[in-house]
Amino acid sequence: MSISEFKIANKLITGKEALTRLADELNQLGCKNPLVVTDEILEKVGVVASLDTYLKGFSYGLYTGVKPEPEIALVQECVDVINEGGHDGLIALGGGSAIDIAKSASVLVTNNQNIEDLFGTDLVEKPGLPLVAIPTTAGTGSEVTNVAILSDKEAQLKKGIASDYLLPDVALVSPEMTKTMPQSVTAASGIDALVHAIEAYLSVNASPITDALALGAMKMISTNLPKAYANPNDLEAREAMVTASLMAGMAFGNAGVGAVHALAYPLGGRFNLPHGVSNALLLPYVMEWNRIASLERFKEIAEALGESTDNATLVEASEKAIAAMKRLCEFVGIPSSLQEVGINEDAIPAMAHDASQISRLLNNNPRVLREKDIEQIYRAAL
Repeated sequence: MSISEFKIANKLITGKEALTRLADELNQLGCKNPLVVTDEILEKVGVVASLDTYLKGFSYGLYTGVKPEPEIALVQECVDVINEGGHDGLIALGGGSAIDIAKSASVLVTNNQNIEDLFGTDLVEKPGLPLVAIPTTAGTGSEVTNVAILSDKEAQLKKGIASDYLLPDVALVSPEMTKTMPQSVTAASGIDALVHAIEAYLSVNASPITDALALGAMKMISTNLPKAYANPNDLEAREAMVTASLMAGMAFGNAGVGAVHALAYPLGGRFNLPHGVSNALLLPYVMEWNRIASLERFKEIAEALGESTDNATLVEASEKAIAAMKRLCEFVGIPSSLQEVGINEDAIPAMAHDASQISRLLNNNPRVLREKDIEQIYRAAL
């Protein structure tokens, strides 16, 4: 009988009033002088200032250097701010970029290691500073996973740190915090969450627990993403999306993601394409490749996305799954080809080579991919 593990943030606090628990949680973690890790946009639109209500009595610092596709150098920049301010904990406020920078900085500041020493699996030697994650997007699931993804601009690659020491101590997840998301971010992050759910469900490491979370997330996303995209003030849809993102994060944080993410990394590393858009663009083409390896599961995906599979063969049901996913992407304005985002055929060989090296993710995929197969998928996506 195989063994599976299930790992998430130490504590999850969800709901519209989740932020009212921030001070109590910081006190329980022994944090008196936390550093808020965020970006300039959230500071400008007042989201950072909204924390003042919940941080009365705390002396806290602010780091706003987070970028959409965060570079490795930003982690050291954040560590310098932590050391200069004597900060004893971190509050990650933002999307996956802010949370991943905070995760990385939290362990870099407490370990006698260079950032390059941490890339890989289980290479972090000891715990980091206490970390509270407050997501402002509904998509990455970074608030409940043990992975941080950073951009190496010199190598034109995305690199990952995977360690249980990256799991946040507390995740405060409130739909109120996602209201400032631009429509394009709502779309890209929502489809990103769908990718997480689908890849977790198709992963060779899937378990009954991750399956239930992944299917539940798919159902909620297919129903609520169009609503949240059409009306940013629909808090019911927003709450459903942050919950679905959380569930998808718990699923992929334990089952892993596969070829979609592996093929998406070179798009971000070489062309600075946002992670969510990269994943969303490639999802239908990788699904087409994978379906012969998982026809029964594709039927379940089709049903989770609202398709009727009565009297359909497994092949027909798998086609419905891909069609439903493409339709959802079209609803929310996701690009459908590489050329739409400025990537042409001459870039494919180098991208395929880069993607073929990401064995940590490709090993989770239900169908084996060689470099020539990856090139074929990229060409289909042109």
